Amino acid sequence: MRLRVGLLVAALIAAVLVLALLPGDPAPDTPDDRGTLTNREDRPRAAREGQPRQTSDGEAGEIAAELPPFLRAAKPRISNERSWRIAPGVQFRRWDQTDARGQIRAYLTTIDPTKPGVSIDYASGGLVPDRGPLTELLKRDAAVIGVNGGFFDIFDTGAPLGVGQDRQRGFLHGARYTWNNAFWMDASGRPTIGEMPLDAQILEYPQMDLANVNSPRARAGAIGVWDPQWGTTSGYSVTDGQKRDVRMVVVDNGRVVANTTDISSGKEIDGTVMVGRGAGAEQLAQLRVGVKATLQWRLARDPAFAISGESILLRRGAIKVNDDRILHPRTAVGIDRDTGQILLLVIDGRQPHSRGYTLVELARLMKKLGAESALNMDGGGSTTVAGLTRKKVFKVLNLPSDGVQREIADGIAVTYDAP
Repeated sequence: MRLRVGLLVAALIAAVLVLALLPGDPAPDTPDDRGTLTNREDRPRAAREGQPRQTSDGEAGEIAAELPPFLRAAKPRISNERSWRIAPGVQFRRWDQTDARGQIRAYLTTIDPTKPGVSIDYASGGLVPDRGPLTELLKRDAAVIGVNGGFFDIFDTGAPLGVGQDRQRGFLHGARYTWNNAFWMDASGRPTIGEMPLDAQILEYPQMDLANVNSPRARAGAIGVWDPQWGTTSGYSVTDGQKRDVRMVVVDNGRVVANTTDISSGKEIDGTVMVGRGAGAEQLAQLRVGVKATLQWRLARDPAFAISGESILLRRGAIKVNDDRILHPRTAVGIDRDTGQILLLVIDGRQPHSRGYTLVELARLMKKLGAESALNMDGGGSTTVAGLTRKKVFKVLNLPSDGVQREIADGIAVTYDAP
């Protein structure tokens, strides 16, 4: 009995201490039309070496405090809630939420894709490696609202790492072995979250391993492909600096027109360029100048539109991530199968008004909001939502952690064309 009383007292003391440390309501920071914070200094962030893990910038996230189960299950305090209709079938809501770990600011866009005039599409620049602030990418599609997209090669080519298919321009880029978790919609308008691999081959040489098309690099031991949508050749950046055991083949009008061990840079891609590394280079050595080479590629699920994310957060309502320690600004897309709605969620982070979320927290909130399936998109300084305000002004609606909009590779665009 004494032991139970002692444990209860200790738990109550812990709860009081945590609640005493909770911050109050956040200051009313607001971004201007470019996403620049108007009432705090910009905080420039140094570039990080190596490949990203949870965010494209590769910045180490703050480690969240471990919580006992009774605190984790406590109901958060909601404040500063606002909402408005962006367009018929498109609703926006923002709120502040405080729990035992601190406070966050959340932004939720709820979309009914069956509403006449509502559409969701891939947002990007003119060429695959082109980057721009989210507001500029969304304006290309005349979007009413949208969020940042997938991970990208932030320190080199600037190109997205996964798949991209645009309703108007068709296939843009994709990979066979990596970055295949994606959000897409088929021709009937059905949304799906799952794997979206690339299907690519040379018809005359089906044994050759074409691992990616218009990706930042050729996979070691395989072959990468680039077409005019990439722009100009990128030199040895696509081989990670490797200069030995590499080979470049150029195909034009279905015939090999060049085969060399030199990887060109800055030359306009008029036909199709293939770069092989290691075993891939050995395979390309078979393609003599003048031989026929018919290249074909597509995304395996034949989507009308598709974009890559990173980790699957929810699958059939089950949480599929286990990281509950690393805090970052977050972006996620989810599907509510009961209502048919699509959810775009943004969480601010790395700032006093919002600590950021772990992947587990992101999955839990998506599930609470009604999603049965959900996908983690790029986070960190890339996390942005932009759209129409109540006064129908198109601007950044959250507070990007860099202090300004980051130039990103792609995004999810929501458009409305009144029927």
